Amino acid sequence: MKEFAYPAVIKYDRGDRAYTVEFPDLPGCVTFGETIDEAKVMAQEAISGYLASIFDRGFKIPVPSKMKGKETYPISPESAVLVPILLRKIREEEHLNQTEAAKRLKISYQSYQKFENPKKANPRIKTIEKVFRSFGRDVTFSVSPAGSYAKTLPGVAYKKAYRKAASKKK
Repeated sequence: MKEFAYPAVIKYDRGDRAYTVEFPDLPGCVTFGETIDEAKVMAQEAISGYLASIFDRGFKIPVPSKMKGKETYPISPESAVLVPILLRKIREEEHLNQTEAAKRLKISYQSYQKFENPKKANPRIKTIEKVFRSFGRDVTFSVSPAGSYAKTLPGVAYKKAYRKAASKKK
């Protein structure tokens, strides 16, 4: 899996004088921003909250579509939400339950549970690498200049853009 980003359709609404954001793959996940950059920041926050909520309730996480278009931008959830989602997805592909995954890592079941919980997961990078390697996966990070949202480490470019947009308002 190279990327886990959902297409966000961002359109300018003249009546509201704001950019509206909708995720076709995630019904009801909508937000807005006064600028396109702020809309992307808000989109990441919205998608993170939405996915954490359905993940928490045990619902299946929808697979991101490959939708493209002039007003479509790929948005990834924040890392604290993305890592547990990917970990569960890979564990399920391996046909393991959490107890079996914990045994594979030689850790307690309770410790492993935290890795798959967006509210409790806060592993170090070395731990993330160890966990994913136990499933035969390598972890790579990519950081790009702000504005190249498709291949950016979740959160980095969005937060920079948001701070930049917020500082212009002052």
